[in-house]
Amino acid sequence: MRGVFIAGTDTGVGKTLVAAGLIAALRARGIDACGMKPIASGAEAGPAGLRNEDALALQAVGPDLPYAAINPVCFAPPVAPHLAAVQAGRPIEPAGLDAAFAALAQRHAPVVVEGVGGWRVPLGDEWDVAALPRRWRLPVILVVGLRLGCISHARLTVEAIRADGCRLLGWVASAAAPMECRQENLAALAHWLGAPRLGFVPPLLAAARSPAQVAAYLGDAVGVLSRPSSFSNMASLDPRH
Repeated sequence: MRGVFIAGTDTGVGKTLVAAGLIAALRARGIDACGMKPIASGAEAGPAGLRNEDALALQAVGPDLPYAAINPVCFAPPVAPHLAAVQAGRPIEPAGLDAAFAALAQRHAPVVVEGVGGWRVPLGDEWDVAALPRRWRLPVILVVGLRLGCISHARLTVEAIRADGCRLLGWVASAAAPMECRQENLAALAHWLGAPRLGFVPPLLAAARSPAQVAAYLGDAVGVLSRPSSFSNMASLDPRH
């Protein structure tokens, strides 16, 4: 079990919340899961260097790993990563990310990899976020942010995931705020996505949004990740993407 890729219908939909919750739930079962945020843009400078809030959240769940192992590529500006890379004069290199993932996967399993933004966020002129699960042969869990427009965003993302040859394990509904016709939207998503719903994270008070509490809403996702069959028949490694 190499890992799983946490994709999102957009930025700010709860990918970090779900990823950290999954790590906490798996580790509570004695499974040596760890987190990875391969690329992050939007970081604060400190004595130890740039630090991204999402990557720190994954690091805090455990195990005890150096920050650079979890977030090998970090940019300060809160802009699209390919733009941040141009501003920094530091292109995002696939080989470096491959090595960082391989190092984690050799020691921990599964590696819960959180994407950056949505499925088609560019990482350079010729590649995008979708290349990461393809290169690393990872199945995908899609986090759907419950808000107006989520049905179309989710359907388009699922179509793209499958067209790229990746395996969609299922989706998690993430409710950052109350939504009109929430149950009807959930029913429509279940009808159109053709994949199981693996969790529903309700709106939580800020003080209660700990990984341990979120883990309680992700039981189906944890169950899927605990089955070896979930990680068979992955897309082949394709260095062209």
